[in-house]
Amino acid sequence: MNDKAASGVTAGAKPKYTKQDLVWSVSMFGTAVGAGILFLPIRAGLEGFWPLILMGIIIGPLVYLAHRALGRFILSSSKPNAELADVVTEHFGNKSAIAISFLYFFAFFPPVLIYGSAITNTVDSFMVNQLAMEAWPRWLLSGVLITAMVGVIMLGQKLMLKITAALVYPLIAILFGFSVYLIPDWSMEAMSTDAVPAFGDFMLVVFMAMPMLIFSFNHSPAVSYMAQAQRNEHGEHAEAKSDAILKGGAILLVIFVMFFVFSCVLSLTPAQLLEAKEQNLPVLSYLANVHGSPVIAIVGPLVAFLAIFSSFFGHLLGAKEGLSGLLRKACPEKVENIDAKKFDKGLMLFFYLSTWAITVYNPSVLGMCEALGAPFIIAMLFLVPMFAINKVPAMAKYRGKVSNVVVTVTGIGAILAVLIDML
Repeated sequence: MNDKAASGVTAGAKPKYTKQDLVWSVSMFGTAVGAGILFLPIRAGLEGFWPLILMGIIIGPLVYLAHRALGRFILSSSKPNAELADVVTEHFGNKSAIAISFLYFFAFFPPVLIYGSAITNTVDSFMVNQLAMEAWPRWLLSGVLITAMVGVIMLGQKLMLKITAALVYPLIAILFGFSVYLIPDWSMEAMSTDAVPAFGDFMLVVFMAMPMLIFSFNHSPAVSYMAQAQRNEHGEHAEAKSDAILKGGAILLVIFVMFFVFSCVLSLTPAQLLEAKEQNLPVLSYLANVHGSPVIAIVGPLVAFLAIFSSFFGHLLGAKEGLSGLLRKACPEKVENIDAKKFDKGLMLFFYLSTWAITVYNPSVLGMCEALGAPFIIAMLFLVPMFAINKVPAMAKYRGKVSNVVVTVTGIGAILAVLIDML
């Protein structure tokens, strides 16, 4: 009885939000912090201040509803430790599991490529602009950085997960500190009502920005593990606990991330935001180059490096899990004949070489986020759980909700925005 009370659960009562739930919510926040958030001010701010207001209002509920549906989909399994692919296999069969594993893999793989390019650009800019060093050849710098990051995972995955988890709290504090520090540089001209776009242009800007917003606020990699943990600890109260944790995570993201986005956008002109986009730099690295503050010059690139560095590990492990699951389901006999250690090293070699190759090529990070990363994340996060609600008997109790329509329309609309942008 005492254990249940300590965890905020009493028989017949709705679970309370506890300190441990807050820790889980912060973990959701940490999963989302990465290249997407560091490039979001550039993408969202190019069209001005006022569309950001609407983006800030709608993104929190949308992100919460989508992640809540994914968590409920995981909990719909009869198996206590089922991952996404296992849940799909249970409800839809092996063929659908292969398709979802493919989707799962491509939801994580593009961000891995994006982070390789983003961290190379961050370090290169820091070396040239802050340390006054000669630029290294891109193939060499990217090779050193990617070798180091992949090497750390190979040497100590558990230790690395603990380190990246510990980085979340400093990152929250520093992002908030940056946002406050930039307040004296805010331009009030951006808030002028004369800068409000016409209604049609206003809505089009928000519509086209949705893929990047979803990409930046995505924390689906942590949802499966979190939901499993709640079921193991809270049993019949797992769904309520999972929902509360995801709501807390969404609130943290809206408060800290949107404040950071607003502060950056108000501190830079549209011309500067465009220049940052053309230089393919995260906003903190660009600020370090143009602001003139020694604090931002040193801390900005460091924070960008740590945020990208920590997210790289989480997404690489997710992509590795996705590719492993895809291969095991698509060609189980061939995989079974390969030594487990050799199979694991082969997967890591694939990610190492592909990330290095893309990083040397140096495509637009924003372009890759929107064109490659966002569509698969949107499909997995917004559409798959909605399909399950309509087809899976265990999820029948969630049918007929307005939230289902909102999530489905948002998912379809965001994918259409990607296609329109590409065309």
